[in-house]
Amino acid sequence: QVQLGESGGGLVQAGGSLRLSCAASGNIFRINTMGWYHQAPGKQRELGATITSGGSTNYADSVKGRFTISRDNAKNTVYLQMNSLKPEDTAVYYCNADIFTSPLYKYDAWGQGTQVTVSS
Repeated sequence: QVQLGESGGGLVQAGGSLRLSCAASGNIFRINTMGWYHQAPGKQRELGATITSGGSTNYADSVKGRFTISRDNAKNTVYLQMNSLKPEDTAVYYCNADIFTSPLYKYDAWGQGTQVTVSS
């Protein structure tokens, strides 16, 4: 069994910054890609950013240049530094990770979500 635990959400004014953290725990053999998704009220969950175990990153156009994803492989943790926040960034942010619990078995893990609210 594996779990993802998120922290760092909250309320911030437009133009402000927040840093989200997500730590994986449990029976972990290896973690491949980790990422952050967000879901605004009434909308589908969308990709924000992903990072591979080797550090290659990918960003949605909506966050490119403002958000930075990083990870600490020794701590099984992924971070999302969010700068220049806009009211339209308001959403529940979910952590995701491809976690191998053995050399052959991969588990698509999701965190419980953390609320980010940006006031205008």
